Amino acid sequence: MRDYPADEASREEVPIQASGDVVKARQTVRLLAQQAGLSLVNQTKLVTAASELGRNTLIYGGGGTAQAVIVRDVARVGVWVRFADAGPGISDTELALTDGWTSGSGMGLGLSGARRLVDEFELDSTPGVGTTVTVLKWAR
Repeated sequence: MRDYPADEASREEVPIQASGDVVKARQTVRLLAQQAGLSLVNQTKLVTAASELGRNTLIYGGGGTAQAVIVRDVARVGVWVRFADAGPGISDTELALTDGWTSGSGMGLGLSGARRLVDEFELDSTPGVGTTVTVLKWAR
């Protein structure tokens, strides 16, 4: 994913160590999406993706952080969100992005569903090191 100029005053970081932190991350993303002027539909898509990714950070990564910031690109404004953990990592990221695949007891829609809900998606994972998922949703 390319780097976009960030509105540093809007930058937020939320530690994710408990389920309440996933709620706080989701609320933070919603607030930034509103400030960036995303439509209600696109706010909902981004918040849903953030909820799934935050849950994955907690459950599969053992906790981590969520960072979010409003970004700009020429005539566009959007919200960039990154979830990072130092968990076990994902050995086969292509498989993990397949609809219906799950490493746990979920429905297997977390990563692939999150990817469909946003405009840009990047997954970086190394077994034994951790996972970082970065998403971006542009205002329309």
